[in-house]
Formats: sequence, C-alpha cells, structure tokens
Amino acid sequence: MSKPSMSNGEVEGTRWAVLVAGSYGYGNYRHQADVCHAYQLLKNNGLKDDNIVVFMYDDIAFNEENPRPSVIINHPDGDDVYYGVPKGKMHPSTIFSLLYLEIRLQLKGGSGKVVNSGPNDHIFIYYADHGGPGVVLMPTDEELYAKDLIDVLKKKHASGTYKSMVIYLEACESGSMFDGLLPQGLNIYATTASNANESSWGFYCPGLYPPPPPEYETYLGDLFSISWLEDSDKSNLGMETLEKQYQVLRRAPEGSEKWVKAQQELTKEITHRNHLDHSVEAIGEILFGPNNGAEELKAVRPAGQPLVDDWDCLKTLVGTYKQHCGSLSSYGIKHMRAFVNMCNAGVGKDMMAQASANACP
Repeated sequence: MSKPSMSNGEVEGTRWAVLVAGSYGYGNYRHQADVCHAYQLLKNNGLKDDNIVVFMYDDIAFNEENPRPSVIINHPDGDDVYYGVPKGKMHPSTIFSLLYLEIRLQLKGGSGKVVNSGPNDHIFIYYADHGGPGVVLMPTDEELYAKDLIDVLKKKHASGTYKSMVIYLEACESGSMFDGLLPQGLNIYATTASNANESSWGFYCPGLYPPPPPEYETYLGDLFSISWLEDSDKSNLGMETLEKQYQVLRRAPEGSEKWVKAQQELTKEITHRNHLDHSVEAIGEILFGPNNGAEELKAVRPAGQPLVDDWDCLKTLVGTYKQHCGSLSSYGIKHMRAFVNMCNAGVGKDMMAQASANACP
C-alpha cells in the first residue's frame, strides 16, 4: 500500500497523526527529541496543526541538565525541533487504555486536541520509548500490552472511522506487539524498530560515532527513528511508498559506511561497559566475599566525613585496576566509589593487584 502523503493535498480524506513519547526524564532525551522531530516533519509537509496530536511528558527542554535550555535537537548539527510543539504533560492512561477504547478513537493529547476521524481518513501513529516482549511502557511505569492494543485496533476498524492506518513503533522487542497478532484485512501497516527478540538502539551517543555536541551527555535519537525521520526529511513524501521506506530502513545499518561504523562502535562500547561492570563486581567479591561484595562497594559514609581517608591509596588502586583490567573511560567513573570503599576498608596495592589479576585474567 502506498504511504499516505504527509500533506493534505489531492488525496481524499483527512490526515491525522498521533505522536507518542512514552518516557520521562533527561536520560530519555531521545524519545521526546524523536517525537518533536516527527512533529516538525509533519508540519513542514503541510499537515494541519489541528490534525497532529502530541503526547509527551515535556520535561526535557527546560530540564536543568539540558545544555541548551528551551531547545531540543535530534541530530548533532540539527536545528531546534521543540519550537511550536504542543505543550502539556500527558496522562498515560488516556492514550490507549482509556480513550483508545472509545469506538471513535477520541484521543486526547496534552494540547486538548482529539482525533475525530471519519471513514475516508488516514491515521499515522508513531511511538518511541522502552519496551519488552509483548509490552511497551508509558510514563509512571504504566504498560500497554500487545493484546490490548490489537483489540483496540480491531474495534477501531469495526467502527469504520478510518480508511488506512500506519504505525511506526520504536522500542526494544517491538515486533512482539504485532507479530502473529495483527490480523490481515484491517488496512493497517505496522513497522517496528526491532523484531520480537532483539533490542532497538539509541543513536548520536557520547563516545560513539557520530557523537552529539560535546556538551551533551545523552543520546539525541534512536536508530530506527532517525532513519525514517531523516529519510523523510530528504524525500518526496507524496511519492515515497511504505515499501520503499522500509527497504531504506532495512538497508541503513548494513548499507552505508556510516551505519556500519556506528554499529561496530556501539558493539564495542557495550562490550567495554559489560567488562567494567563485571570486573569491578568480581573484585568486590574476591576482596569481601560473594555475600558482602556488593554492599561493601556501594557503602556511603555519613555527611560531614571525607570521602576517603587516603587519597594516595585511591590513586594507587585505580591505577592498579587499569594495569590489569584496562581503562575506566567516562562510563567507568561511576565505579569510583567502589575503589574509595576498598581503600577505606584497608585494601592495599598488593591485594588489589591480585584481585584485579583474577578478575581480569
């Protein structure tokens, strides 16, 4: 089926869009950035503002951790995508579990707008957040289960209040929301960031290629999302079909040097982080025993006491760890308290060397 145009041009019926960023917190910057980018894309291609419903927690643009207050970017060199996006935090239960059960799909967003679609109308739904097998999440940790979503889509089809529907879903294991569940004949096209058994990936991440601007310490986007968004930015949306964009998305990780390098860097970073976490945990168990290691490494002194008794010891233990286990990197700095507690517990260089050698053979 042809991809519905993002404009309200010479096509029968009204175009509607529902954009959902299902997370909150600055660490999830990328989800709201993806959704804001989608909003700008739709607006720039002629979709009326009254026909775009945005759900997002809206706690990123003015977050104290945001290095560019009031600005959200979705690309290292990108413009502000937050400007003009309907404001207002959403109530997650209203998105699918309550108002989606209404036969006319009266979706209420933070702006108060609703989707009041008719039999000739076309609906685009885009969701970005975390997920797992058979479920995606909403703020306040509310889940949307695959069966409930499919039941609602069946009811929506039975109501005769849309002609076509397109769903783009960005989440880990997102294929499980539709695989073996979405019936034929509903005239719904759904594509997902991953299959039912794999993760989706963040992108434009510090320490990986290509990185965000140096002041950002978070992902700017998600791989699947920026792939379809950036493809749409440069394509004629009145001509590109769903099949054509799907092939573009499938080719992106393997088909260009940029994506191949990005995947290699991502795999390398994940391996490095796992090594750091496991090696520090193993050293703690060697020094303090398997039952006490984790507790000893995470101990926090009362307020007013210095962090560590012997700063030279701290430098020595960190250096010894590096000799045997490799660089801490910016990620490994989070384990510094573990080395502090080792010093405060009387661990010396020789003990640390032996434990590190055993943990990192």
